Amino acid sequence: MNLLIRNGRVIDPASRLDCIGDVLITNGTIAQTGEYIIIDDPQLPQFAATGLIVSPGFVDLHCHLREPGFEEKETIATGTMAAAKGGFTTVCCMPNTNPPIATRDVMGQVLQIAQREGVIRVLPIAAVTAGRNGAQLADLDDLHNAGAVAFSDDGSPVHNSEIMRQALEQSKALGIPIMNHCEDLALSGDGAMNEGKTSARLGYKGIPAAAEETMIARDIALAKDTGGLLHIAHVSTAGSVELIRKAKDEGISITAEVTPHHLTLTEETVIEHGTNAKVNPPLRTMNDIEALIAGLRDGTIDAIATDHAPHTHDDKAQSFDQAAFGISGFETAFGSLMTLVHRGSIDLATIISKLTIEPAKILGNPQISATMKIGSTADITIFDPCAEWTVNPNNFVSKGKNTPLAGTVLKGKVIATIVAGHLVYEADS
Repeated sequence: MNLLIRNGRVIDPASRLDCIGDVLITNGTIAQTGEYIIIDDPQLPQFAATGLIVSPGFVDLHCHLREPGFEEKETIATGTMAAAKGGFTTVCCMPNTNPPIATRDVMGQVLQIAQREGVIRVLPIAAVTAGRNGAQLADLDDLHNAGAVAFSDDGSPVHNSEIMRQALEQSKALGIPIMNHCEDLALSGDGAMNEGKTSARLGYKGIPAAAEETMIARDIALAKDTGGLLHIAHVSTAGSVELIRKAKDEGISITAEVTPHHLTLTEETVIEHGTNAKVNPPLRTMNDIEALIAGLRDGTIDAIATDHAPHTHDDKAQSFDQAAFGISGFETAFGSLMTLVHRGSIDLATIISKLTIEPAKILGNPQISATMKIGSTADITIFDPCAEWTVNPNNFVSKGKNTPLAGTVLKGKVIATIVAGHLVYEADS
């Protein structure tokens, strides 16, 4: 598809570009950028971007598309449509499906469905252990050859230290990361929210910060020993940020992500929103939020990922202890992050970087351009940083309506999403 995006503010952290101008897309690639592009074809479609930001397409390192096996929660079709509405042009889906993405056959099934029904790029993350059962290392080499861009047992930690050590050794050889859900199950037990004053007040069993931090410390030691590529999923505590910061200072190959909900919501959200605010790792404290934001600013935390976790109404309509963990996050991620920009906690260029080039660097996958340099794939997100809108889960494209943000007014809205030159989402005027 050919398209001229006219008169937007073009921000591309990968090429340090920030200017008012045009972007010309030809045959699905970036053909030209400039202050004013003169064209000879009067029939060339144009997109008026005056007053809007034009950035590389957002990349989500961590989401749950649920298919195969849990299509009542989400499908690749509905999930990718929701992601496109959120400005994402590439998403990496976690393997806790049924059956899990732990074999070449299931990997092929996911890729085929994504090719046929997905509206954006889907890159599967394969399981670290066979069947995600934690007992035996999966055939990582075969899964990598079949299309895996990373490995994770997300939803479950890799609890066996020897298996994690072996996985990290293979990650070094394959050049792709092990993404661990860091949780010491002996410490978290049957906890349901952050351990602290709020859990005590509500009478819910808590999950201590140490449950996350002790496993991060173990993984850092193993990464140091093996030279493997370690990625820490959904960092949530101040202590975790400090552990990662020190590891980076030592030169250990470690990267990390944080979610929009851990950057913007505290444990007190549970008081008003109940099970829709139940997520693992749990929402923490304002002190943790401040440390996470500082980690983003100084580069300790490399990327922002949604951990989009759609559930059915029945999954959440249970007692707090029994309800499923997770927040449906594709469609609110960007608006939530813009609250940090508008209050001056972080600058817009950093947010864009953490949604584009930084996650792309972690994967090092040639399918992701995350830039608007000439000749790169035209994956583009266009957004209005100041548009206000009210979150209404009934309007979600995702099957998952589970969000603690219902009724919240957010300032910052995705207007259009372009994948390889094709306009796959455009907001209603």
